[in-house]
Amino acid sequence: MLRLPAVAGQFYPGNPKELSSVVQKYATSSEAREKVTVRACLVPHAGYMYSGCVAGAVFSRISLPQKILIIGVRHYPRGEELAILSEGAWRTPLGDAPIDSALAARFRAECPALQEDRVAHSREHSLEVQLPFLQVLAPGFSFVPIAVGTLQLEELVETGKGIAKVLTESPEEILIVTSSDMNHYEDDATTRRKDHQAINCLLHLDPQALYETCRDHNITMCGLGPAIVMLTAMRCLGVEHAELVRYGTSGDISGERDAVVGYAGMTFA
Repeated sequence: MLRLPAVAGQFYPGNPKELSSVVQKYATSSEAREKVTVRACLVPHAGYMYSGCVAGAVFSRISLPQKILIIGVRHYPRGEELAILSEGAWRTPLGDAPIDSALAARFRAECPALQEDRVAHSREHSLEVQLPFLQVLAPGFSFVPIAVGTLQLEELVETGKGIAKVLTESPEEILIVTSSDMNHYEDDATTRRKDHQAINCLLHLDPQALYETCRDHNITMCGLGPAIVMLTAMRCLGVEHAELVRYGTSGDISGERDAVVGYAGMTFA
């Protein structure tokens, strides 16, 4: 299966040269730092104009391996609630990014809730917008895409445990790229306050607290499901350190502060 780009020319440039240039711009850190090895990261998935600088700050900070699991959101109510694709490639203006079929089979074996499904992935942008960053910064990588459309805590936790088992047993380094924007369409001050409540839970690597905080305080973090899966895996792997690399809102770019979306870039090592 070849999955064609759904949001090229909308969320990011459709011209290859322009896209490569934009990715390089966003991934050029203002501070020269040695790249660090992490087990997972959290990056946003809005249009590059708004969230590219946050995603770029994360991707420029970390050492990117050749095998990557991308866990994104199923924004649209179509397809399986825990959808994986195990064969083929995803096309962007920069070329085709191959799915790692052998790795996908290992995740399916350890995560029974994962279902093979093209529909959930066909128009989903939360995974797609990560690929150009990886194509520029980690050429030759292969990946496994998972789209999460459920907030059933037990299913998310069990999936995270299964993913951790695969990572524990793998001889290769595998990075989890978790895709999420933060609070949506409230004023800037409210969004920043709510987002930092959620970020505090992420910094403490506490999936249960993140779930309850977002539920109890109506924090509309669209990637809550992917984040719970990732945090569960991190706990199983014994990860103890999380860092907020960069935070901002759409208002930082547009100047509009009445209704914004928050963006957090984080690493987990």
